[in-house]
Amino acid sequence: MRVSATTDSPLATTADTVAVGVFEGEDVAHDHEGALQALLSSGEARRSPKHLALAHAGGRRFLLVGLGERDAFDAERARVAAATVVGRARELGTTALCWEVPHHVGDPVVAGLVEGTLLAAYRFDGLRAAPDEPAPPIAELVLSAHHDVSEPVETARVVAEAQNAARDLANTPANLLTPTTLADRARALAAEHPAISVEVEGRDGIAALGMGAFAAVAQGSDAEPQLIVARYDGSPEGPLLGLVGKAVTFDSGGYSIKPAASMAEMKFDMAGGAAVLEALGAIAALDLPVRVLAVVGATENLVSGRAMRPGDVVTAGNGLTIEVNNTDAEGRLVLADCLAHAVDLGAEALVDVATLTGAIRVALGRTYAGLLADDDAWAEELLRAADASGDLLWRLPLHPEYAEQVKGTVGDLNNAVEGRMGGAITAAELLRRFTGDVPWAHLDIVGLAWDGGKPYAAKGATGFGVRLLVDLARARAAG
Repeated sequence: MRVSATTDSPLATTADTVAVGVFEGEDVAHDHEGALQALLSSGEARRSPKHLALAHAGGRRFLLVGLGERDAFDAERARVAAATVVGRARELGTTALCWEVPHHVGDPVVAGLVEGTLLAAYRFDGLRAAPDEPAPPIAELVLSAHHDVSEPVETARVVAEAQNAARDLANTPANLLTPTTLADRARALAAEHPAISVEVEGRDGIAALGMGAFAAVAQGSDAEPQLIVARYDGSPEGPLLGLVGKAVTFDSGGYSIKPAASMAEMKFDMAGGAAVLEALGAIAALDLPVRVLAVVGATENLVSGRAMRPGDVVTAGNGLTIEVNNTDAEGRLVLADCLAHAVDLGAEALVDVATLTGAIRVALGRTYAGLLADDDAWAEELLRAADASGDLLWRLPLHPEYAEQVKGTVGDLNNAVEGRMGGAITAAELLRRFTGDVPWAHLDIVGLAWDGGKPYAAKGATGFGVRLLVDLARARAAG
């Protein structure tokens, strides 16, 4: 979708449909032949959030959308309003949409209108013989404002397109999206952005690095695992931000096999790695003056004569041994080696993004992702990025009592604590053993990685985490 900003009026654009928002207690700022105010006066249009009414004036369609209370209208409500408009605009056969930016709103709201439009317009239908889209897609979006909003519009376009790219990766079936395919995507980002460099290690390289935990997960599959290391050097100095992503491109659970009813969803188990890679691409596209290291562990977790067994003991790259009590707790094995590798490569602050535990979905549902961190200042930095991006986080505690539970019987650690209590926390406590003295945070995104229920990303992969990681980098760039 082409996206642009203008200070011209909506009628001076080529848009066939114009979206106009109205707040509680306010009237239409710029009416057109009296049609919009007439809708409000008749009660056909309302100022309550997400309410839509259609009018025709000046040879254009106008969608009048309620925005609710002005003081409560923020970037997230803008995304929802934009998604509401997209749904109706598609029904009307809109090919060019113009949003008349409400008066006296800030850049975050402008960005939210762009993000909500692009995310809601997303479709994953490339695998259909005949895509079930009877009307042409919306090909153009214009933001019309009294002042120049081109900067937030362009930033939002870049970020939303990166989020949609992460959705493409996660929505792709595992027979088409293999660890090698994901590594190829990293190489494509490097080809597109000269400031990104990529190195990839396969099975032999992972073993040579001593990553016995990662290698154990990968050994059950014929698919070549990929240790993807990407660097973005947007500044000659400054702390190196480490982003680590879990990318299990299909997770059967191994010998601790998953229930058949939900196993098809396990193509989404690489959503954290997808978010890390596409966020890195967006950071490069925005030319942010930061230094970023991305480490993504990509593999399948399958059952075979070579697959790891419950009771096996593996040795991670930092020398710690881990009892494999449950082969379906494989993500923390991959992340353990990837986190330690990021520390070895010089990361000075770490955040990992992973679809790690079903326990986090039980605890937080589909509203918040879980945040666990060993440094308060670093946790606060992430919470600010979450609030700014709309990718919400809720901090859970770490505690020595949880740490005791991950100690092993015959090895240093065990990968799955007996019983179901505190599962998201104990998983994080294991990861904590692989981050050294570097400030670290873990984001458990299972509840939000797919079928998130948001109006702009209701079904399929959501791309959760892309906006958050980009806002984290933007805040660091701003100092």
